[in-house]
Amino acid sequence: TGAISSLQRQMEIQESELRRIKSEKELLQKQLREREIQLQAVSDKFCSLTEEQRQGEFVAMVEEENRSLHQIVTEQESQLSEQSKFINELQTTINRLRAEVVNARLHILEQKQTQKEIQSLADTLQHKALQTRMALEHITCKFERYRNKIIQATFSVEGSQDPPGELTDNEVLEAMQKIINERTEFQQRLKNRSSK
Repeated sequence: TGAISSLQRQMEIQESELRRIKSEKELLQKQLREREIQLQAVSDKFCSLTEEQRQGEFVAMVEEENRSLHQIVTEQESQLSEQSKFINELQTTINRLRAEVVNARLHILEQKQTQKEIQSLADTLQHKALQTRMALEHITCKFERYRNKIIQATFSVEGSQDPPGELTDNEVLEAMQKIINERTEFQQRLKNRSSK
């Protein structure tokens, strides 16, 4: 936004300069037209003089004035040419600045769109993270209930001793495996006795 404001200020300065130059150009063109009218008047006057008058002092003065007017006209035409060139350069600069402003605005719009997409993605990820956390808590709760049931079943067997403290998962599995093995062995004995 700062870059756009700076470009717009530069463009306003260039446009103001362009208006000033155009105004000067119009003034020079007006002066040029006036000089051309004067030159034409002098030329008409010179043409209307008689042969004798042309040989006098007045002819020399008119010719001098004619040369002076020609020089002024040439200078003003040169100034007009330079100012036209400068106006074209200013116009080119203004067009370039306008293009930069448009590009900067497009870039800002693209950044806003990207930011919006990133925000939407972040919201989606946050929602998924919340769902995952809730699912994890649910699974953890079920696992703890299952673990407690295993501990209760394992250490409520007659003859088993209460655990000395907090059990690890491996200790629970080992105790459970021991009970399973003992029951399997006991069932096998019962089968052997019944068969006998």
